[in-house]
Amino acid sequence: MFEGLSDKLGNVFDSIRGRGALSEADVDTALRDVRLALLDADVALPVVKTFITRVRELAVGQDVLKSVKPGQMVVKIVHDALVEILRGQQDSPQDSELNINHRPPAVVLMVGLQGSGKTTSTGKLARFLKTKQKKTVMLASLDVTRPAAREQLRILGVDAGVDVLPERDGDTPASITKRALEAAKLKSSDVLILDTAGRTTIDEGLMAEVRDVSLLAKPSETLLVADAMTGQDAVQTATAFRDAIGITGLILTRADGDARGGAALSMRQVTNCPIKFLGVGEKQDALEEFDAERMAGRILGMGDVVGLVEKAAEAIETAEAERMTKRMAKGQFDMNDFLSQLKQLKKMGGMGGLLGMLPGIGKLKGQIEAAGLDDRHFGRQEAIILSMNKRERVQVALLNASRRKRIAAGSGTSVQEVNKLVKQYQDMAKMMKRFGKMSGGNPAALASMLGGGGEAPSGGMAGMGNMPNFSGQGFGGFPNSLPGLGGVKNKKKK
Repeated sequence: MFEGLSDKLGNVFDSIRGRGALSEADVDTALRDVRLALLDADVALPVVKTFITRVRELAVGQDVLKSVKPGQMVVKIVHDALVEILRGQQDSPQDSELNINHRPPAVVLMVGLQGSGKTTSTGKLARFLKTKQKKTVMLASLDVTRPAAREQLRILGVDAGVDVLPERDGDTPASITKRALEAAKLKSSDVLILDTAGRTTIDEGLMAEVRDVSLLAKPSETLLVADAMTGQDAVQTATAFRDAIGITGLILTRADGDARGGAALSMRQVTNCPIKFLGVGEKQDALEEFDAERMAGRILGMGDVVGLVEKAAEAIETAEAERMTKRMAKGQFDMNDFLSQLKQLKKMGGMGGLLGMLPGIGKLKGQIEAAGLDDRHFGRQEAIILSMNKRERVQVALLNASRRKRIAAGSGTSVQEVNKLVKQYQDMAKMMKRFGKMSGGNPAALASMLGGGGEAPSGGMAGMGNMPNFSGQGFGGFPNSLPGLGGVKNKKKK
């Protein structure tokens, strides 16, 4: 979502990082470019003015202008100002957490315009609460006007493994609310999520309906679901809902799209309501808790290594991680292991989601795309391995010319792509053998080498224990345990 803004800000900071002591004129020039970048990203004008004023107050101080690395100091100041916008000066990091840890059932009221992704976000939130916070959840649809709205929520609830209030003919939003509250108490549900009806535009009928439901349900949280792709319209929608019914938090959907990002930066300050979650994909697990510091780091190209580690821990099963560690300690690595790592990469959100969390990777995006290292590339690699028979996956030396031709035809790829995959596998196999020798065949010693603290890793992709500092380095130090990346490095221009 912040890709364009990140690129523009990165160019601004590159122009001042290499200088000695800065002058006020240098700061003014940089801030003019920052202002243009923010406005181009569709950030609200009042927010831009506040942001620039705050940054300039700090950036023209003597500590910055005469510091050893004034360029880096300016980046830090901009980072801190972004955190203030995204979090709010008076708020603590805990404000982004849901207020549901009290006497059950805690009621979460979902509101928003039609088409904003409200019902889908309701299903995602139910899954999040069940899997991440171990809550028992019940869903209820109050939308009696949109065709199949209640059926859609029922399907999402079944997929998430939570209870869904059954439909009844002739129900009204108020009667459904009363019935849902009673059912949630009988089932001892920790959380009841009410999915209200939306409208194409804000109207008094919508607001009156939501107000009535809110008075009946007395929600712990009233969450507005807004589409990040709508830019400043989303800010106006949030303001209207805040003034009409009062909202306690925001969920921004389509945060993985090509929106310019201004809605997220503007909405927090304009509405004075915290952003609770970001919808980052179509799948039901594509919901992220919002963290202002980590988001500011992503905007400024500092990455989000914490988020990367969390994704790895969620995606990789303990048994699989221990199996891989034992095989690595023995210096063993075959195509089945290579395929396993490709699947782990896919579960972590694919190449796009992974690279967005690594520091300093933004500037290499063009080079990565030119090398063809996108999710389709890894899909082709997976197809090649699946086209091999069991013996070929274990004994890669069997892959002579005729076998490689057969595999290319079976996977819909070329012989050259098969050859390239085999070469990457051979490089990784050599690395695994080196790890095995260095660890003396001891899985615990290997885990300690990789940053596991002396124990077999309980989660995380093999070789990702000690994440290197990527800032300005490209892929030279990238762990080769991520398949297909070994050959991507910063190349000097000839």
